[in-house]
Amino acid sequence: MPRNPRNQIYPANEDLPAPGRGGLPARLWRIRTELILLSALALLTLTLHGATQEGRWWPYVLLTSAVSVPVATRTGRNWVVAHFWCVVSRHRLQRVCLETTMHTRAGRIPLVLWITPTTTGEKALIMTRAGICAEEFEAYSEEIAAACWARSVNVYRHRRRAQFVIVEIVRRDEVPGAASPGLDRLYGRRAWVSVRPDLEEPPDLPRKVALAQAG
Repeated sequence: MPRNPRNQIYPANEDLPAPGRGGLPARLWRIRTELILLSALALLTLTLHGATQEGRWWPYVLLTSAVSVPVATRTGRNWVVAHFWCVVSRHRLQRVCLETTMHTRAGRIPLVLWITPTTTGEKALIMTRAGICAEEFEAYSEEIAAACWARSVNVYRHRRRAQFVIVEIVRRDEVPGAASPGLDRLYGRRAWVSVRPDLEEPPDLPRKVALAQAG
């Protein structure tokens, strides 16, 4: 038996279209990072080619400095690794939606609007499609964790706009300084509520803890 009825929302005998369909803007949005990197690489290649044709070598010096400085520092390496995992997790999240029933009857999957590093992994801001909700992501939390090669997954929904979901991917113990300001600062912790009531902290919990310690 399935762990949750949401794990199988479509009848087994229903003939659905192949998932992953969508308009061109949605498909381009899913690979936006790769498109930006390819565009930057193409622009860099054209610039270097033009410079070598004119006998100028300073672009190579600038390029070497721009690459070697981040690689030579721990902060730079951590930044590169953290954002690499963001790209990996975004694609793995999309793959879970394709391989499970987290897509519409027309085959459209939720949009990963933004994904950012955290001290324990990544957080993804997702806009669901009609017929999909945060509880469905919670039902597939184990599949998401396995697909992202992570330890666990926490799911939160927006208090006032239920179409927005945060999927928190926990892949390691907390690493200080590994995160960017990210989702917490932009949207605020109080705007989100855990889908699992046992994980939700009351908004006034820090104040209560401070009063208890003071007493």
